[in-house]
Amino acid sequence: MPLMCRGVRGATTVPENTAEAILRETRRLLALMIHLNGIQAEDVASAILTTTPDLNAEFPALAARQLGWKQVPLLCGHEMNIPGQMPRVVRVLMHWNTTKTQDEIVHVYLGEAAKLRPDQIHLQEVNWQELEAWIAAQLAAFERRNKEQTP
Repeated sequence: MPLMCRGVRGATTVPENTAEAILRETRRLLALMIHLNGIQAEDVASAILTTTPDLNAEFPALAARQLGWKQVPLLCGHEMNIPGQMPRVVRVLMHWNTTKTQDEIVHVYLGEAAKLRPDQIHLQEVNWQELEAWIAAQLAAFERRNKEQTP
């Protein structure tokens, strides 16, 4: 299969409109998308991260930077404000260079956001402890880089 730019989708819900909650849930979503698809940062062309209008305490793109995506072009925005929409949702559309076919890509919907795409709820067994350890390591590296760059 030739190298193609494919879209990988994901969404999660956030329990409250705080920077900590937005970043924590966005990191978990991105980490799982990365893990399940074998994504390397250098293969990501770009990513668009959106929130419902009720989430505005932090840019969700910061979570991607915290996971080591220093060079990946990122864009944040708000979803359309549709009456009755599910509240407190972060969505991701990642553009990824891969040899995988569309059928091989795993889209990830967590929390209440799983109701948005019930056809995509086929996650394989996930070792959450291992995933959280990977996230913690990425955050520690992010913190070290920030300290080194601060005069």
